[in-house]
Amino acid sequence: MLHNTPLITTIASALGLGLVFGFAATRLKLPALVGYLLAGVLIGPFTPGFVADTALAAELAEIGVMLLMFGVGLHFSLDDLLKVRRIALPGAVLQIVVATGLGAAAALYWGWPIGAALVFGLALSVASTVVLLRALEACGALESMNGRIAVGWLIVEDLAMVLVLVLLPPLAGILGGVAPAGSGDIWQTLGLTLLKVAAFILLMLLVGRRVFPHLLWQVARTGSRELFTLCVLAAAVSIAYISTVFFGVSFALGAFFAGMVMRESEFSHRAAEESLPLREAFAVLFFVSVGMLFNPMVLLERPLQVLLVVGIIIIGKSLAAAILVLAFRYPLNTALMVSASLAQIGEFSFILAGLGVSLKLLPPEGQSLILAGALISIAINPLLFASIKHMQNWLGAHSNLARMLERSADPLAELPSSTHERYLAGQIVLVGYGRVGRRIAAALDAQHIPYVVAEQNREVVEALRDKAQAAVCGDAADPAVLIQAHIARASMLVIATPDTIDVRQMIQTARTLNPGIETVVRTHNDEEAAFLEKETADKVFIGEDALATEMSRHVLSRYGKQK
Repeated sequence: MLHNTPLITTIASALGLGLVFGFAATRLKLPALVGYLLAGVLIGPFTPGFVADTALAAELAEIGVMLLMFGVGLHFSLDDLLKVRRIALPGAVLQIVVATGLGAAAALYWGWPIGAALVFGLALSVASTVVLLRALEACGALESMNGRIAVGWLIVEDLAMVLVLVLLPPLAGILGGVAPAGSGDIWQTLGLTLLKVAAFILLMLLVGRRVFPHLLWQVARTGSRELFTLCVLAAAVSIAYISTVFFGVSFALGAFFAGMVMRESEFSHRAAEESLPLREAFAVLFFVSVGMLFNPMVLLERPLQVLLVVGIIIIGKSLAAAILVLAFRYPLNTALMVSASLAQIGEFSFILAGLGVSLKLLPPEGQSLILAGALISIAINPLLFASIKHMQNWLGAHSNLARMLERSADPLAELPSSTHERYLAGQIVLVGYGRVGRRIAAALDAQHIPYVVAEQNREVVEALRDKAQAAVCGDAADPAVLIQAHIARASMLVIATPDTIDVRQMIQTARTLNPGIETVVRTHNDEEAAFLEKETADKVFIGEDALATEMSRHVLSRYGKQK
């Protein structure tokens, strides 16, 4: 009977064992993700006992990738991508070059041919967007500036890998492999690929941004929750499929752009909530499928090679990324966040390794090493994210170089000497210049109230400086940033960032330097608001409460009940 129901058997075994091992991992103070990977190893073809259908597991994992990337698109607009383009684009390209070089050098040292070395290096250079999203969500940093930089960085990597996957077949013959029949001229292939990708992006941005929000609105008007959920899932999966079949774009990127165009709808938050349970379930299937690909024997047969591969992924890539981020004059905490984001490999690495083997470029042991590196790095990655804050504090306490890097000679990190006195005493310090921060700033401008903006996005700070607005670049959780904003003489601290993890640190710094300062904070839930009001903040605004208050005021004013 089980042989006649491979899909049900695969889903049941993957989710069931994922639950058991995930629960056991959390009880041992390990990430649940480690349990999912071990569950995959147990039901994979390389361990004795029951073996699930690897082909079906891989397809289910692809659906998980689609839904996860769709969810990212729902929270990550085109404006967010453009805001981080100056660091994400050159940083990702340079990091790919460095990581590919490290991986290729190791392969050449082992005696592999140049083609195998190139494919191996490329497979180690690209991180998993799915793993990154899980880590950012777990630490509450998905909507922070550092999180957006990390996601933008990996989106650029994904786009680069799309080109690699298209160009590798026609180049296989030159690199020592077997080129498939009809692969065509390389320049013609490159031009056609770029045209397809550009056409897809333009279609989604020009047409999709108008059509899909309208479609979502029409479906929502029916009042049917099932139809709404079906519309969301159909859009995510169908657009991802069409992008691959007709435009040569990966499932992940297709789903990402589907989410981005859906974000234009006023129902985007509801769409994210409706798709969350399926996204979570299929994410488990993704990690279980990764575990199924892993052959534990490679740890015994090639332990030194596995160790070197893991070192390149976790140490080599991370150091290269950190140096690049610091070179762009971003603070140390941004460098650590991006480094942790890149210290793993995932879905594109598996696809590239499989393609390399099929083209006779990459030896089978190369694929095994890539899978081993992926499994180990994915398991370790949550621990790296958890250690970011501790690492930053330790480096700040023990390294003069780290302190210099954290507050380097950056002209945007301090107010210019020509700053008017009205911004240096009695001013408001506004932390965050996103959607909420901009509206607060506009209200202050209308009343000619002086304020200083503290913002992590360098491009935003540069734009404010061009408008003669006082602004400093940096993370306001760092006392030096608030000091540069002259918090000691300010009248009020307004924290308008969506990320509330470091709010207490900001308020404590402000109160230490200015005991009488008034603090105003934005948050998202009642429990957090009550805690902040009790412990630190003078006034806490909850997004839903503020919205309800304004709507109530309008309704009551129509009945003459509101002053």
